[in-house]
This record gives sequence, C-alpha cells and structure tokens, in this order.
Amino acid sequence: MTVKRKKKLPDPCSYRKRTYRNRVEHGELVSFEVRIRETDLQILAGKELHHEASAAVFQYRSQLEGYIARYPEFATSLVPLPTDPTAPPIVKAMLAAGIAAAVGPMAAVAGAMAEYVGLALLAAGAGEVVVENGGDIYFCRNQESVVGIFAGISPHSNRVGLKIPASLMPLGICTSSGTVGHSLSLGEADAVTVLAKDTALADAVATLVGNAVQPGQSLEVALAKAPTVPGVLGVVIIRGEELGAWGEVELVPL
Repeated sequence: MTVKRKKKLPDPCSYRKRTYRNRVEHGELVSFEVRIRETDLQILAGKELHHEASAAVFQYRSQLEGYIARYPEFATSLVPLPTDPTAPPIVKAMLAAGIAAAVGPMAAVAGAMAEYVGLALLAAGAGEVVVENGGDIYFCRNQESVVGIFAGISPHSNRVGLKIPASLMPLGICTSSGTVGHSLSLGEADAVTVLAKDTALADAVATLVGNAVQPGQSLEVALAKAPTVPGVLGVVIIRGEELGAWGEVELVPL
C-alpha cells in the first residue's frame, strides 16, 4: 500500500452533466449514448448498436423493476439480502455482490447494468465494448487502455489514470464518491475506484471502501477493506490531495 496524506477539497456540480465524458478518446470505436429514465450510458463499441443497447437496457430494467415490485426491500436495504435462486440473473449478481461487500444490493446496480448491457452487445457482434454508467464501467477491449479517474475538484481529478493491460480484460472498473454525484456514500472520498472481473462486485466494493473513508482517518484503514473481498483486484482512493492504492493497479499521469 502507498499513501500520500494531505487535505480534502470540496465538491463540484459538473458531474451531473457528465462533462468527464468529453475527455473520452474512442479511437476506431463507435461512440453513442443510451438514456432511459435513470439509466444513462456512454457506450463504445466495434459498430453502431444503439438499438441493441436500448433493448438490453429495457430488458434489464424490466427485470429489476419487476423484482422490486415483488420485494420492495431490494431497493432500500443498506445491508445484504439473502440469495434468491428464483431471481433474474442481474438481480442474482447484485445480491451476490451485496453479500460479498456487506452492503445493500442496490450498491451494485450501476455496475451490474453496465456489464449486462456490455455482454448483450458482445453477443450482438460488438467485438469490443466499453459501457460507462455514471462512472461504473464494463471494459472489454483487445488492447492496452488507460482509464482516467474523475474525482471532482481534487487536484488528482482527470490527471491520474489506470493503465489496463489487455490480459486483464474483460474488467469491471467502478467508482464511488462521497463528494461527487448522487449515489449514496457514507464516507468523504472524492473517488474510490475498484477493479474486479465482476463489475457488480467492483461497484459494491467501491461503496464498501468509500464508506470507510472517514474524517481524520488514514486512507490505510479504507484501503485495507479491499483485500478482504475475494475477487477484488485493486483499488485507488482519492481524497483531496491524498492518493492511496492497493493491488493490481498501475497509475499513469494524464
């Protein structure tokens, strides 16, 4: 583990406008967005698959909404719920992620949606695909890539990236924040980015680690949460000028 300690900086409001998406370099991939109610995706794919992506979002939103209609606690619980062998696959993934990370299943919703839409596009012939859902990413490319970390107005925001080797993909790269965006976090991190093969798990663990970034505490305390969850490959925490990392993480300047 490595940690640099300094001060916390306040929050910007530009995240709601997804201005960080303007920095994405899509190269030879086709870039398009899908917005359906709360779901707001930026997608890079080997070909234009907007219709297929929209159909996938409708499919998985319908599964989630149907399950929540039967079990309302799924949408509100801040603690893990038991596995349900009768649940749709995306719900099972969220339940499993919540159990692994000791958080409520909805902590995994954005990551789960990103991965399930990504898998649907790969099945439709996308070849390569990147699905970003509010900072949570399902990443499946055939080449080494760099993913930037958006951390509000921290001096590290959009200046530090993760180098992702092709051998590590497909990969889930999910970010939680206590100062940026609308997702619930009980900590004060500007960004907690978690890497895992399972994108729902990465999303849930980002919440777990983010909740542990508390005032006056070293980042070491929060970093130590990540290795306790099987399947987590690495984590980066940014709080103001502080930056800490653990695991299979290669940071590069942007």
